[in-house]
Amino acid sequence: MGPDLARAELEAPLLFTSVDDVTARLAETGYLASPAVATTVFLADRLGKPLLVEGPAGVGKTELAKAVAQVGGARLIRLQCYEGVDESRALYEWNHAKQLLRISAGRDETWDETRTDIFSEEFLLPRPLLTAIRGDEAKVLLIDETDKADVEVEGLLLEVLSDFQVTVPELGTVTATRRPFVVLTSNASRELSEALRRRCLFLHIGFPDEELERRIVRLKVPDLDAALTESVVRVVGALREMDLRKVPSVAETIDWARTLLALGADTLDESVVRDSLGVILKHQDDVLKAAAKLDLDSL
Repeated sequence: MGPDLARAELEAPLLFTSVDDVTARLAETGYLASPAVATTVFLADRLGKPLLVEGPAGVGKTELAKAVAQVGGARLIRLQCYEGVDESRALYEWNHAKQLLRISAGRDETWDETRTDIFSEEFLLPRPLLTAIRGDEAKVLLIDETDKADVEVEGLLLEVLSDFQVTVPELGTVTATRRPFVVLTSNASRELSEALRRRCLFLHIGFPDEELERRIVRLKVPDLDAALTESVVRVVGALREMDLRKVPSVAETIDWARTLLALGADTLDESVVRDSLGVILKHQDDVLKAAAKLDLDSL
C-alpha cells in the first residue's frame, strides 16, 4: 500500500458509528434496512471496502446508495452501466471540439507548444470514476447494474477500486485524497469476475419478509388502510411463489398500493385485482396465469 492510499484511508471520515446507527439514519430517509443490510453497510464504511449488492430488480439496491449519500451529506456520483460502455464514458475523455478550436487559434505555435496546452486540465472532461476520486468532498460512487457492462470494463474498475487512483497518460496519476463510499449493484445477469468480487463486501438483497414489506408500504403509502396494506402484501407474496416470467418487486408492491389508493379501493376483491394486475405484472402470460391461479379466499 502506497503512502497516498494509506493517507486517503486514514482521512476518510466514517459515516456511521454502529449497526443501529445505520438502521436509524437510513430509516430517516425512508429506507428500511434489514439487519443484514445495516450490518454490511456498517462494515463497508468501517473497513473502507466497496459494497457489491446483488438481487432482483426493484428490491432497493440503487436506493440504498442514494440513502447512504443522503445521510452522509455526500455527493452521489452514478455510473450507469450498459453494453458498450467504455473508458471514455466511465473514466474521462478529451474535449475534442475545444481542442480543435485551440489548435486553430494557435497556428503560429509549434506542435510541441500546442500539444502541451491542449492536453491540460482545461480540456479534460472527467466522467464518473475520475470525478469520484478527485477533490476532498464526501462522495458516494454508485456503479449501477455492473453486470450489464462488458467484461473489459471490470479491468478498469479493478484499478479504481484497488488503489482509488486513475492514470491519465497526458497528466499523470490522480490519487484520491478522500475515499468515496462505493456501491456496485448487479442483477446477476452475468457472473462478475472473482477479482472484482474479492475487492468488495458482498450483500444480497432479496424480497423482504411480510412484516418488513408491510412496514415499507406503510411508510411509502401512509394513507392506505392497514387491512388493505395487509392484503396487498399477502397477494404479492402469493404471486412471487408462482412460476412467473417476472415476479413483482418491492417497487411494484408500492406502485400497486398507490394504485389502489388512487382507485379508492376499500378491499382487494377479484374485480379490483383483475383490473389492476398490469401494475405489478409486466407480461401478458403472467397476468393470465395469475388470474387463473390466484385464490383470494385462501389468502
